[in-house]
Amino acid sequence: MTSRSQRTLRELPAGQALEPSSFESCEPLVIRNLCDSWPAVREAERSGEALAVYLARFDTGEDAQGFVAPPEEEGRYFYAENMEGFNFEREAMSVSGALDRIAEAAEDERHGSVYLGSVPVSRHLPGFERENAVGALPPGLEPRIWLGNRSRVSCHFDTYDNLACIVAGRRRFTLYPPELIGDLYVGPIDNTMAGQPVALAASSAPGDPRYPRFHAVRGRALTVELEPGDALYLPKLWWHEVAAPDGLNVLVNYWWDAFSTGPDAPFTAMLLAMIAVAERPGAERAAWRAYFDHYVFRPEGHPLRHLPPDQHGILGPIDRQRYAQIRAMVMKQLRH
Repeated sequence: MTSRSQRTLRELPAGQALEPSSFESCEPLVIRNLCDSWPAVREAERSGEALAVYLARFDTGEDAQGFVAPPEEEGRYFYAENMEGFNFEREAMSVSGALDRIAEAAEDERHGSVYLGSVPVSRHLPGFERENAVGALPPGLEPRIWLGNRSRVSCHFDTYDNLACIVAGRRRFTLYPPELIGDLYVGPIDNTMAGQPVALAASSAPGDPRYPRFHAVRGRALTVELEPGDALYLPKLWWHEVAAPDGLNVLVNYWWDAFSTGPDAPFTAMLLAMIAVAERPGAERAAWRAYFDHYVFRPEGHPLRHLPPDQHGILGPIDRQRYAQIRAMVMKQLRH
């Protein structure tokens, strides 16, 4: 059996179809040529100008928030010195406006880096999703588009499962498994660049004395370079740094929770646990850890496995009725 320290990056065998079962292991998965038949990918293969013309067909002209960094940052989006602010500015721009600025930067490097990320396709490029789609995903997912020139997005995690599809330019992903969170020296939760905390150590130089624990795990990173038409499935909570080295880079992604039983999210539960548990005395935290393990993480199996299933009550399989019962109990407690 492969140990955690010996992980390798899975790749879907050529000719094997992507299916919902492909996500069950909660491990990253490379899918080569998944979207190479997309019209957007074919236009990008022709030229950046052809792709810009194609995207302009759908562009509503509505502005989204973009990032702009000076050329000396070389496309690295991060905190400013001493974490006082950031090394980039936020500017409003449309998809076509961003593509125009990317083209200008290709001709003159003094324009620096331009990055437009997580743009909802239905609002900014309606109709794009019908011509460029992935069949093996849950119905109704809204794709988002990311575009820019040369960039390096800091190592972070998402709270949703993610399928990232490369349209133009190469993307190099550097991945760390969730259990390394304590070795990555994570930044603030509420002072972030784009909503998620980042791993400060992941972009540091080897031997940086601020991050001694990271030295032992740096070699456990998984890396993969994707070409246009390729895709990567990233399970929730996996850390990932994304580098786009080319003059025009476009990615489309889909976020969803592959194993959700309702609208409530684990990250929300963790935030509540921070105020309810995190600063209690150590001995009490240890006691609560035993209860969380028993009822939630269940390393030894179901907490009522010693009773017949018809006596499990609200701890039976989570169907719609039990979900509603437990949620009502939680909301009642929160109102007190």
